[in-house]
Amino acid sequence: MQKREQGKMGGASGGGAAHPAKRGRPFGSGNNSAAAAAAADTAAPSDLLGPSLHVHSSFADQNNKRIVLALQSGLKSELTWALNTLTLLSFKEKDDMRKDATPLAKIPGLLDALLQVIDDWRDIALPKELIKTPRVRTLGVNAVVTGFGNEYDALGSNSTLPHPGTESTPQNSFGKTRPSEWWLDEDGLFNLDEEGRAEKQQCAVAASNIIRNFSFMPDNEVIMGQHRHCLETVFQCIEDHIIEDEELVTNALETIVNLAPLLDLRIFSSSKPSYIKITEKRAVQAIMGMLGSAVKAWHCAAAELLGRLIINPDNEPFLLPFVPQMHKRLVDLISSPALDAQAAAVGALYNLTEVNMDCRLKLASERWAIDRLLKAIKAPHPVPEVCRKAAMILESLVSEPQNRGFLLAYENAFAELLFTDNRYSDTFARILYELTSRPNNKVAAARGIWGM
Repeated sequence: MQKREQGKMGGASGGGAAHPAKRGRPFGSGNNSAAAAAAADTAAPSDLLGPSLHVHSSFADQNNKRIVLALQSGLKSELTWALNTLTLLSFKEKDDMRKDATPLAKIPGLLDALLQVIDDWRDIALPKELIKTPRVRTLGVNAVVTGFGNEYDALGSNSTLPHPGTESTPQNSFGKTRPSEWWLDEDGLFNLDEEGRAEKQQCAVAASNIIRNFSFMPDNEVIMGQHRHCLETVFQCIEDHIIEDEELVTNALETIVNLAPLLDLRIFSSSKPSYIKITEKRAVQAIMGMLGSAVKAWHCAAAELLGRLIINPDNEPFLLPFVPQMHKRLVDLISSPALDAQAAAVGALYNLTEVNMDCRLKLASERWAIDRLLKAIKAPHPVPEVCRKAAMILESLVSEPQNRGFLLAYENAFAELLFTDNRYSDTFARILYELTSRPNNKVAAARGIWGM
C-alpha cells in the first residue's frame, strides 16, 4: 500500500523535491524512504514505543486475538505494534468525555499478556549489587603468553579474523582495557546484550503505562482489583523502587492508588493462584517504603493510598501495626512546602483518626502533630477541604479524654480561630466545649480558664 502511494506521489510530483515524513506517521511513510530508514536505524528504543498511528477504538474489537498473540510472541516487531496500539486505545485526555474507550474486559487474556511482558523484564533485571562487574585478571600477569586470550595482543597476530571479544589493534595498545573480555564472559547463548536489555526494559515500562491507563476505566476496576497476578506484580515493582526503573515504579503506584477502594489485602493469602510470593505484610512494607521516599510524586501517592486502604475494615489488621510510623511520616509531610503533599497527608490522617481510639491517642501524642495541623488551617491551605479536614481531625482527637491534656496547651489558638475564621468557627466551638465544659473535667476546665 505504501509503495503504490509512493509511486503515485512520485509520478505526480514529476521528480520534484521529496517531502519529509509527516509527524504522527511511521518511518518510511513519506517519499524520502531512504532518509526515513536511516532515521529508524538510529532511533533509540524509547522512540519505538509511543503514539505513531491513529487507531480507531473499533480496531480492538476486530483484532483482539492478534493483539494478545503479538504480546505473547515476544517478537520485537509484533510486541512494538501491540504496545503502540494499546497505548493509543488506553489513552484519554483528562477532559475527554468520549465513550469509545476500550475496556480490558473486552479482550480476554490481555491483562495476563501485559503482565508477562513486565515479568520477562523482572526475570532479567538484577539488583545493582548482583550485576557482574569486570574482574581484575591476575593469573600470569607477568607472562607474555598465558593461553587466556591476551596472546592475540601480545604477539601482534596478523590474522585478519580477530578472536571474538578482541580487537585487531597495534601491539602498543596491549595495556588498554577491553569493554568485554571473552574468556571471562559467562553469559549463555540466548542472554541479551545491553541494547536488548534496554529494549526489554522499555517494553515493560510501556506495558505498565497501559495497565495504569486501564486502571482509570471503571469497567476494569473490578477485574484488576481481584486479579492476584496483577496486584503481585505492581506491589513487587514498588517494593524494588530503589533498583527499578522510576517510570515503571510510578505507573505501578498509580495503578494501586486507582484500585485502592476495591483492594482487599487478604487476596495475598487467598486460594487464588500466586505467581509472586507477596504477603500482606510485604505489601504494606512496600507502601511504607514509598511513603518514606524523597520523591514527591511517590510519597504523595503512598499517603493517598494508605488513606484509601484504611477505609476497608478488612485491611485494618495489616495496617494498624504500622500506624506509629505512618503518623510520624504524615505529620512531617504536613510541614512540607509542597501543597499536594500537605493535602495527601491531611487526607490520610483524617481517615486514620476515624478508624479507632488507638489511632487517635497515638496521633495526639505524636510530637508537632497538633501544631502542624493548626498551621495548615492558619496558613491557610489553598484548598478549603484540606483545612476542614484538619479541623475535623482536631475535633476527633479532643473526643478522647486522654488527649485533653495535649490539646489544652493550644486553647488560645483554638479561641483565636473561633473568632477570626467563620468557616470553622462551629468546629472550634465544639472543641472548646469538649475541653472545658465536661462535668468530669473540672480540673482541666479550671486549668484552661485560669491558666493553672
